[in-house]
Amino acid sequence: MIGVGDMTFKAKFFDELTPAELYEILRSRSEIFMLEQDIRCQDMDGVDYQSRHCFLEQDGRVVGYLRAFYTDEERTTVQIGRALSLVHHRGIGRLLMQKSIEDIAYNLPCRKLTLHSQKHAEGFYQKCGFHTVSDEFLEAGVVHVTMEREICKK
Repeated sequence: MIGVGDMTFKAKFFDELTPAELYEILRSRSEIFMLEQDIRCQDMDGVDYQSRHCFLEQDGRVVGYLRAFYTDEERTTVQIGRALSLVHHRGIGRLLMQKSIEDIAYNLPCRKLTLHSQKHAEGFYQKCGFHTVSDEFLEAGVVHVTMEREICKK
């Protein structure tokens, strides 16, 4: 059983990831996006190379994950993507977002965070301080909205 108390938060740039960490990240992304959600798109899109990878590990398994990367040359906006948790409604997503936002503020200083939320997860991200800034749109065959939140610089 996956519980919040016995997980370790890690955040690394691509070149800092161990082969085992990278494998477990890709394994979890595949399990959620391809197997659970039946999303058919190229997951390994090259963005991972310039991303900060934030994840929760339990017994060597990545149980929560997201990546964060700059979207503009001025480095004022960081986009969060590929967010997942292997078990839902256990606080993993909330813990992951809290720890990741703290890490992003320190390691990817910016003014604003943005993300493309699956429509069903919009309420979750609102609880994390994000607000919706777009109409609904399709991405990888799934209805999404763009959400943003300001971030405090360290």
